[in-house]
Amino acid sequence: MNQKTQSGYNRLLLLVAGLGGLLYGIDIGIIDPALGYLGKTISMTEENKSVIVAAVLGGSMFASVIAGFFADLLGRKLMMIISAVMFVASVAIIFTSQTYVPLLLGRILQGMSGGVIAVVVPLYLAECLTAESRGKGTSIFQFMLTFGIVVAAFVGDHYTKNAEAAIQAAAGNETAIVAAANHAWRGMFLSVIYPGLLFLLGSFFISESPRWLYRKGRKDQARTALARSRTGTEVATEIAEMETALIHEHAKPKVTLIESFVEIFTRRKYIIPFILACVILGCNQATGINSVLGFMTTILQQAGLSAEAASQSGLWIKILNCVMTVVAVMLVDRKGRKFLLKLGTGGIIVSLLAGSAAFYSFESKRVDVAPQVTALVSENTLKLDVATASLGSQVTADQAVQISILYAYGEKQGIAVGLSNDPKTREISIAPADGSTESLRIIRASRGPVPTQTTGIIIAICLAFFITFFSIGPGVCVWLALSELMPTRIRSVGMGFALLVNQGVSTSIAAFFLPIVGNHGYFAMFAFWAGCTVVYFITAAFFLPETKGKTLEEIEEYFEGKKSI
Repeated sequence: MNQKTQSGYNRLLLLVAGLGGLLYGIDIGIIDPALGYLGKTISMTEENKSVIVAAVLGGSMFASVIAGFFADLLGRKLMMIISAVMFVASVAIIFTSQTYVPLLLGRILQGMSGGVIAVVVPLYLAECLTAESRGKGTSIFQFMLTFGIVVAAFVGDHYTKNAEAAIQAAAGNETAIVAAANHAWRGMFLSVIYPGLLFLLGSFFISESPRWLYRKGRKDQARTALARSRTGTEVATEIAEMETALIHEHAKPKVTLIESFVEIFTRRKYIIPFILACVILGCNQATGINSVLGFMTTILQQAGLSAEAASQSGLWIKILNCVMTVVAVMLVDRKGRKFLLKLGTGGIIVSLLAGSAAFYSFESKRVDVAPQVTALVSENTLKLDVATASLGSQVTADQAVQISILYAYGEKQGIAVGLSNDPKTREISIAPADGSTESLRIIRASRGPVPTQTTGIIIAICLAFFITFFSIGPGVCVWLALSELMPTRIRSVGMGFALLVNQGVSTSIAAFFLPIVGNHGYFAMFAFWAGCTVVYFITAAFFLPETKGKTLEEIEEYFEGKKSI
């Protein structure tokens, strides 16, 4: 096969894998703009909405555990086809949903497709690309993931503008308002089916992983698959390396899935790369990246920006995430994984500490006013003018103040925030909903100065630097670490387990984010993320080997102690 044909096939392979990353990014990003309209057309409680948001993560966690096993059993290519079918089917189920249950099932299926993609696509790329291009190729998966988040944001923005215009034109006509909301969220989900169809179609035109074929005894097919992207000499070299690795593997008895886990934790050559991969994937989420992306607008509003400025700043920061990933793609095979991880994690630590200090500058001045607010409750309701309420002299008379109240009627909690310098939120009014007879409880209330727009800009800059350094380092290198560090014998199972750690940390941080910032402030959350990133930096600087330009077999021999890197 000539060089031009080989180059064309490599581009096809990267395009298909990139579409997988795009779908994973869309999975993450599409629910945010759609959620506001779902509740207008499908009957849901606030708890139901939370479950709908979490359903993708839950489906992804479940799929990541079993994806490696089935990738070994059925092959990487077939699992990519299955993940594409799952994504397309999930969109169809969601689009046609008329009640909560099918909507939930569609979201779970969408999450499962993302979980399979997150395991199988990086695994496939690691096994198909040459050592020289593996870093850049796997980085494209991360770039397309970030691009998918941006695409979801723009899709949501398009349908949101149209829906809001239609709702305004409806002039209170409830039927027209519901129709506009219904068209908005269904249109958002339907529009993302097209990259899913392209991913499905493209998966039929790529070869199966040559390493998977060779391990299954289909050596001629493995040689043919390699020849689509390599010269004759390169094919012979890699076949020889795979044969050596296979001889070593066959010298060991076959093991069950449970025995594989036991083997991972009892053999040095497996446990060290496994622990490294798990620490890196866990710390990757512990930087706070998903919470920063998911709560970007909320964080910036709490920092002092207006709703419109926060929304625009958040969009530009997400675009920056995508752009800097392109820079990382160009650097990863030149500078290496270790260098980029040290640079990225170091920059993240500085950015988070600066953001924490900026939040502390005004959050530290807030004081507890729960007893005073409780005393103002009358007939199970609360009415409070933030500018004139007598709650003590915590701030100067000419300074704008903010009052935040966490309250509950029975088990249902709510948050009310008022600003003395904002006519729309100056008056706080809390009353029971739906005729509830439960007593109003003030769980927590604080009063303090309103952050200035300058503070908001400073924190927006901190988040921009955070995203920049994350994109250059952890954002790209995490998928390489996941696919490169695991030895062949445990790669599929190990990747699935490591990704489960990744998703578990992400879920935990998402669950505790709002309680932590509510009780201790955003500065505490930022400081916690910075502390976790210090662990990440130490791991990258002192324990992670440089794998740039090394074949998977050479990396495996390093952990066996047979070769230095």
